[in-house]
Amino acid sequence: MHCCTLVCFVLLWSLKGVSQTTYTISGRITDAQTGDPVPFAGVAIKGKTAGVTTNFEGFYTLKTTQIGDSLMVSSMSYRPKTKAIRKDSISQVINFQLESSEIKLQEVKIYAGENPAYNILRQVVKQKPAHNPNRLNAYEYESYNKIEVDVDNLSQRFKKRKAIRKITEAVDKFEKIAGEDGRPVIPIYLSESISNYYFREDPRKKKEQILKTKISGIAVTDGSLISQLIGSSFQQYNFYQNWLSVVEKDFHSPIADGWKNTYEYFLVDTTFVGGYWCYQIDYEPKRPQDLAFNGTIWIDTLSHALVQVDASVGKRANINFIERIKIQQEYEQIGDSTWMPIKSRVLIDVAELTDSTAGMLVKFYTSNRNVTVNKPRPPKFYDYPLELSEDYKEYPEDYWDKVRHEPLTAGEQTAYQLIDSVKQVPVVRTYVEVLNMAVNGYKRIPKVNIDVGPFLYLYANNVVEGNRIRIGGKTNPDFSRKWILSGHAAYGTLDQKWKYNFSVDYIFSRKPWTIGGISHSYDLERIGLSSEAIGNNALFGAMTRWGSYRRGYFEGVSSAYVKRELFRGLTQTVGLRHRSFEPMYAFAYRTTPGMGDRSPTQSNYQNSELFFETRWGKDEVFIYNENERLTLGTQRWPLVIFRYQMGLRNLMNSDFSYHRLSLNVKQSFRVGIWGRSNYNVTLGYIPSTLPYPMLYTPLGNESLFYVENAFNLMNYFEFVSDKYIQLRYEHNFEGLLFNRIPAIKRLKWRFLANAKVLYGSVRSANMSLLAPTDAQGRPVLGFSTLGKEPYVEVGYAIDNIFKVLRVDAIHRLTYRQNPGITPFAVKFSFWFNI
Repeated sequence: MHCCTLVCFVLLWSLKGVSQTTYTISGRITDAQTGDPVPFAGVAIKGKTAGVTTNFEGFYTLKTTQIGDSLMVSSMSYRPKTKAIRKDSISQVINFQLESSEIKLQEVKIYAGENPAYNILRQVVKQKPAHNPNRLNAYEYESYNKIEVDVDNLSQRFKKRKAIRKITEAVDKFEKIAGEDGRPVIPIYLSESISNYYFREDPRKKKEQILKTKISGIAVTDGSLISQLIGSSFQQYNFYQNWLSVVEKDFHSPIADGWKNTYEYFLVDTTFVGGYWCYQIDYEPKRPQDLAFNGTIWIDTLSHALVQVDASVGKRANINFIERIKIQQEYEQIGDSTWMPIKSRVLIDVAELTDSTAGMLVKFYTSNRNVTVNKPRPPKFYDYPLELSEDYKEYPEDYWDKVRHEPLTAGEQTAYQLIDSVKQVPVVRTYVEVLNMAVNGYKRIPKVNIDVGPFLYLYANNVVEGNRIRIGGKTNPDFSRKWILSGHAAYGTLDQKWKYNFSVDYIFSRKPWTIGGISHSYDLERIGLSSEAIGNNALFGAMTRWGSYRRGYFEGVSSAYVKRELFRGLTQTVGLRHRSFEPMYAFAYRTTPGMGDRSPTQSNYQNSELFFETRWGKDEVFIYNENERLTLGTQRWPLVIFRYQMGLRNLMNSDFSYHRLSLNVKQSFRVGIWGRSNYNVTLGYIPSTLPYPMLYTPLGNESLFYVENAFNLMNYFEFVSDKYIQLRYEHNFEGLLFNRIPAIKRLKWRFLANAKVLYGSVRSANMSLLAPTDAQGRPVLGFSTLGKEPYVEVGYAIDNIFKVLRVDAIHRLTYRQNPGITPFAVKFSFWFNI
């Protein structure tokens, strides 16, 4: 009897289990602002235990017998959201668009023992060398990259502008990119690329071959430059490193060696992710203003390797013009212990500058596959770290449908159509042209393929020329991809003289970079403020054309040169130059200094010279912008430049034989949590007897503005040297100090300290070369030299005031007795810093 009852009970229970209904709920979770998927989000039935996590593409599928009234979604840095469930349907699709929100993690109090997350973090840091992909001898993979730029946060005031209404009329024909509950955006750029990426550890080298690119964008003229920037080389985010560079800022990794000093951690759960049981650990910066992330990491419970990363930076961090940054990565085990990011998604939300402007979204997606490890290529293979295929724009119509790692979303397909539509709006073409003029300083004339400018030099006024009016231009790649012609003409209404410049350059080869050219110019200059000394500081160069012109002279320069990259990192320049010097002030030098006061004197002179420049930048990366080669820096190594000039007496009536040598070394490097340092050291030696205009005159600065490559409390032409060493050093503490002061940290100020030192001298032979009077009997102005002590100025600065202003307080420590000097000054400069 008891046995029969037991059997009946088991049968009834089994029938009950079979009769239970299994419900299937699926959908996709996306960002309401961007339309991008939200990976790693938790999806659960409210009040029940059933739940799942979205995959990297934001999709989820929940199968459960526990049905409820509503479905709830939650994810770090997003507001939770709930939607109703239809109980009458066993299969339904529920999509969510989540609004972003800076959510502070709930406080967790631990009453006994240490934070349980700490022991896990110690194991993660200990195992980093085994998991870091850079530990491999070599690896390579195929990379698919996608970049989209959208205009968002269209305020009502912004939409009411007449020009914007014309754009929104074109946009209204298309569906909202972000989804049914999302906010509308206007895509203005979308690109895709397929490339092969290579890495070798010893010697450490990287290379990317960009095979094909597809670019559609407003204000995109020459796709070759952008095609070099949209590959995976610029989307490398390795959380196993202590620091990650994002928007040119250094952020501390949540698993950095000094993790405990920067972050708070919260062990949330142990969950099954991507086929691995993982610790889920939430983290946030101890100080919201620090350059650090908040988010979640999923760590494999067995190997303590990263499986997934969700890292965000909020608007409280010490960065400008950015509402948030979000990085999401999915890792895959490669080989025995290495874990490599296979998918990455990055969002940069650019804030509106004013209430009447719109914001911007920049979105990056990278997918890597076909990974091969420990098969290094020969070192020479990596000589060109960035290569763009000659046929990068040529492909069959169905090419991208075959090679994309994932198909385009409906929103991305719409974006391509929308960009093409917006580009046809006349006001957009006008805005694009104005923007190009503001950024490049030139106005492009398409019919003749010439760019007119730069506008910064169009007008100036000084005591020698009066009103100076200048017009210039240069050819662009539509004219020729080999020949570059440029020139300008200027006229002074007071001196009534024409000044001019013209040059012709020819690109022999882009790989290796080989270019040569000839030029001739005649213009007004002044001692110590030549274009060579000013360098690429265009604004300061334009300012020196204004006001008084002490020790001005007319200079004619004819030159010819050839420059070639001999091998990766080493570029050699060789040339011949002829100069003429015509002073506009009382100047004379002794032509036969051994005769003393009986020596004949001369005011004008000519000199011809051979010049050589050797530039060495280990692992320096270059990109090509139209007909220019631009450097992206050496990252880890110093940049070294050696120059040698040899004067050739009697060549083209040259008056001197001489030698000039200089060596320049500069570098930028991270100093852990203390910030970033920059140094620039120059050594120079002129072992020849020459008039002082041919010696070295350090760059002074008598303006109200701070100039980085000048001695800011040194007067123009205050010192002259024929052998010298100078050091410029600056350390940016970023937010290290001000982020810890309660009343100030919200201002996002940054503190800097700098020092500039010059030690030099002039040999007696060069001192005695100066004549007492010129041919007209006017007393000749002399010059000053440094004594036994160096010139020293130190300063400290507060940067990022109102996001654009930098204020420097500078103290001059030596030679304070010199006439007309300022021992202390406050100077200003304006920078658009992130």
